[in-house]
Amino acid sequence: MRPTRSALITVLASTLLASSLTGCQFGGDSTAGGEIVIAADLELSGAAAAVGKGYQRALELKVEQINESGLLGGRRIRLDVRDNRSDPSESLRNIGDFTNDSQVTAIIMGSCSDCAVGAARTINDKRVPTIALAPATAVATPVAERRHLFKLGPNAADSAAAVANELRRRNIRQASLLHTDDEYGQDGLRVITAELDKLNIELVGTQQIRTTDTDVSQAVRALAEPENDDENGFEVEEVNPGALLVWTSAEQAALAADSAAQVDYPGPIFFDAAAAGDLFLTGGSASGTEGVNMVFTQTMVIDDVIATTPAKAARKQWFRDYTARFGSYYGFSSFAADAVQLIADAVANSSSGGSVDREAVREVLETTQFDGLSGPIRMTPDNHSGLMPQALTMLVSRGGRWRLAS
Repeated sequence: MRPTRSALITVLASTLLASSLTGCQFGGDSTAGGEIVIAADLELSGAAAAVGKGYQRALELKVEQINESGLLGGRRIRLDVRDNRSDPSESLRNIGDFTNDSQVTAIIMGSCSDCAVGAARTINDKRVPTIALAPATAVATPVAERRHLFKLGPNAADSAAAVANELRRRNIRQASLLHTDDEYGQDGLRVITAELDKLNIELVGTQQIRTTDTDVSQAVRALAEPENDDENGFEVEEVNPGALLVWTSAEQAALAADSAAQVDYPGPIFFDAAAAGDLFLTGGSASGTEGVNMVFTQTMVIDDVIATTPAKAARKQWFRDYTARFGSYYGFSSFAADAVQLIADAVANSSSGGSVDREAVREVLETTQFDGLSGPIRMTPDNHSGLMPQALTMLVSRGGRWRLAS
């Protein structure tokens, strides 16, 4: 018996409804309109303005790409960016406004570790999923107090291990450390000391500077030219610090390298990952940093790499897109782009009936496994700092730009 016309319509309607429900379950409502608001608290002025502006560019470019891709169906991402002036108090005010705004789906915070640590309680209490691009360990730990706060960027312990292993490979037995006085600088002192101790490498001197210092020459001179008098005033053999380790921002790291060159410091210099800024080094930075080593992700020099995997091909494309838009490449841009991608994917995989639930987004973020633009990223309920150690490699400044050290 042939089905009646009304029966066919009923079957067709049921099929379409089932397909619609399946789409909602796994990828959100592909036809729902509206906006997904991602709030961003960035250092657009003050001491960390350079990295904040790099993050802003990357966020805007990545949001544009995702909106054009149709990943969220009829929905589009809108950024709400505010300047925290590199000030934790101003940042906390921004976070208070964002967490009280029901339209905000998630928050991205910038490079200020003290800002993220200071806002952790508010973020947790208000239950707004937040990805911080700040480097300090305390941003994401203890996890019990950071259920809604995630960290995306190089981990201090991984950076310290990479530097210490390179010192061992070169048979360097002594090192000195220049670090900032903020949360991340203290982090650096702790993890560098621990990693050098493991390898029986002596830390012969440390100097601390403020994050706002624009002259680091005195601190560098104290490390590069150690005192050669004993406590009784008699001349003794000068201690060679072996290697100078710099745990500061990009601008201060360049100043440190210039200062070391001015006193003819003979040893190798190693920058921590936080010193990654522009790909191309100009002016005094080009000459002062020549031959300096830096631990960072391969994405910053991906034009030196053959794209043997889809992930590497994606990183090369991001590098080209960013440089085509802005004229140069900024090292930390990939972390901002990955943060947007993680939130967009979490929204796409947690939306139901066109609505977005913050807690559902948080749960997806907490189980993320993703080969991002920065490298492999893995989040778990016990680890909210996602960048894997194998994402880091050693770079070297050569000919006015960063290159793969190998």
